[in-house]
Amino acid sequence: MRRRDLLLTATAMVVAPGRLRAQQKAVPVIGLLGSTSTGANVLAFRQGLSDAGYLEGQNVAIEPRWAEGRYDRLPALAAELVGQKVDVIVTMGGTPPALAAKNATSTIPIVFSTGDPVERGLVASLARPGGNLTGVSIMLTELMPKRLDLLSQLAPQAGVIALLVNPNNAIAAEPMIRNVREAARAKGLQFHILKAGTESEIEAAYAALAQLRDRALLVTLDPLFNNRIDQLVALAARYVIPAIYASRDFAAAGGLMSYGPSLVYSVRQQGVYAGKILNGAKPADLPVEQPTTFELVVNLKTAKEPGLTVPPSILARADEVIE
Repeated sequence: MRRRDLLLTATAMVVAPGRLRAQQKAVPVIGLLGSTSTGANVLAFRQGLSDAGYLEGQNVAIEPRWAEGRYDRLPALAAELVGQKVDVIVTMGGTPPALAAKNATSTIPIVFSTGDPVERGLVASLARPGGNLTGVSIMLTELMPKRLDLLSQLAPQAGVIALLVNPNNAIAAEPMIRNVREAARAKGLQFHILKAGTESEIEAAYAALAQLRDRALLVTLDPLFNNRIDQLVALAARYVIPAIYASRDFAAAGGLMSYGPSLVYSVRQQGVYAGKILNGAKPADLPVEQPTTFELVVNLKTAKEPGLTVPPSILARADEVIE
């Protein structure tokens, strides 16, 4: 074989694999957009993806973008994922990341987990979302009156009900404030709003509430509070404030009581939906999922410390009692 032919053959052997790789379809990429990073949520999401047949590092890639509590960063992070042409965007941490993703793209499918998505303008309806968004509703606002009722049963002496909200997440906080204010008025209770957007503001809010007599506290579901569970539980214990939370994680950490849907299940369902979309389903055809089961968790050890007596009616309904 002539030298020229040898060089051509060698060149073809080098180039051919590159052309072959270019012809092969790259694995799909899912962009994760969240208010704060949380390992538990990402793990549950991966489990949902696995249920749908997708394993990170094998047949799907995940690109995370976390705002770390800086809601003003979300639009830029959403635009970054859109610029990378990810196949699906999954949002975590409520309404702000979902809206940021919605405003960034009308074509890339988006799977959210948030409060009432119709009220927040994310979808046309739960049954027929329309557009490029679908996901899971975790009923942030709808369950607040029920939490207030449970707290009133556990602390019947409380004439003052306070609601802890993050002012930096006003789009989620304002509907809950309206909801609890109306429920408190119906029960003849005084209503106080506690606003805390930082660690130090949380300390100040609890200290201010401690100055009031016969008070009890509802803690809203917010990424900031979810990342400060130990702090919130410790402050409630220090000031002897009966409190109810939206997530079991608080009761497990020593909080008095929690009531709400399983957040782990909700995030797992986001993984399932993302997998369905990668398999060809359209967000407009995937109804927004709503929780069908709710967890009432009571921490009896915590209840004994402020001298509360847990009514038998609550114990009978509790899904879990921590002793």
